[in-house]
Amino acid sequence: MSDRETRHKASMQKLKARVDEKVASADEQRGLIIVNTGNGKGKTTAAWGTVTRALGYGYKVGVVQFIKGLWECGERKRLEEDTNLEVAIMATGFTWDTQNRQADTEACHAVWKDAERMLADPEIYLVVLDEITYMLKFGYLDIETVKQALEKRPTEQTVIITGRNAHRELVAMADTVTEMQEVRHAFNNGLQARRGIDF
Repeated sequence: MSDRETRHKASMQKLKARVDEKVASADEQRGLIIVNTGNGKGKTTAAWGTVTRALGYGYKVGVVQFIKGLWECGERKRLEEDTNLEVAIMATGFTWDTQNRQADTEACHAVWKDAERMLADPEIYLVVLDEITYMLKFGYLDIETVKQALEKRPTEQTVIITGRNAHRELVAMADTVTEMQEVRHAFNNGLQARRGIDF
């Protein structure tokens, strides 16, 4: 064995020992709160990837879409025939299109009732609150209301929260927080969103 191969093997053995130690010390079993936030692209797409994974194992999943619900969504189109998936959509779509605070608040509260029901259902393994961060930012939902629903959810239920500028209290209570960082976005250079790629 060459010196290079010997060094590589020793390095990988150390890495394996560290990983094995972490795996052995991770002894708690429960659902998680996951936050996908930041200005970069991919927050919702990552959540749909986890939805696909959970459905693949036969788990029940609930998705509540705030903001982009009326927009065409390839992931939703592909998965909506799965009887283990329930999707609730905020009726107004993009709030910057409606520009009607009262109508948007009412639509938000209506779909939030679906979210509360899902968050209380022990049969639902994963709940995605897609773009809920905007509802908190615009004042359509109260942070305490959302926190209470998250805290009272079934122990085994995981929740994924997506959207820019996640509320600091959601970040504080989350088990995993990923911040998507934009380096470059095609849209900012005049390129249109592509069907099957961006939506």
